[in-house]
Amino acid sequence: MLQLYFSPMACSLSSRIALMEAGLDARYHLVHLRTKKVADDDGDFRGISPKGAVPVLVLANGERLTESAAVLQCIADLTPESGLAPRPDDADRYRLQEWLSFIGAEIHKAFLFPTFWYKDDASLAKPRARIAQTLSVPSAHLAEREFLVGNRFTVADAHLTWALLLLRPAGVDIAPWPTLVAYLERMQARPAVRDAIATEMALRKTMAA
Repeated sequence: MLQLYFSPMACSLSSRIALMEAGLDARYHLVHLRTKKVADDDGDFRGISPKGAVPVLVLANGERLTESAAVLQCIADLTPESGLAPRPDDADRYRLQEWLSFIGAEIHKAFLFPTFWYKDDASLAKPRARIAQTLSVPSAHLAEREFLVGNRFTVADAHLTWALLLLRPAGVDIAPWPTLVAYLERMQARPAVRDAIATEMALRKTMAA
């Protein structure tokens, strides 16, 4: 069975969404990112991944895969019939990688990561100044289309859904981008997306109690 090391509402939510959209069973291991401890046994998460970051996907053969773009691509390719990634001979496969890279670099690492981990205004000035321009890119792209790639939900949509969800607690209201508001509403209406978010929000509340 697949195993996913995750932290509630961290970028690993994208991987949970992808697994649920694909209909793949997995064992989920909660990780406390600040202490680098695995909740199951209080073990050192760095023994699972020296990077100390989620997601970590453990494959059926025991191999471990890290980094959201790679994990999401792998989940999609485990169930090609799900359509979560274009086939290898489809030019849109490169568009998928284009969006996974953009979301990971320009929204996650350039804005969300420093916002949640660095609290001083000096460190956050540049990320805050850039986020409006960054969001205008997917907003324009989605103006006349339902999904990021092709005509169906892919793992790129799982990743962007997570990123948009995290913007509000990061201090960014997406209301000025109605295209993104409508897109997020569509994505959250999907049963797998809705259930994945509900699961992790419940866990987050339990941890905060």
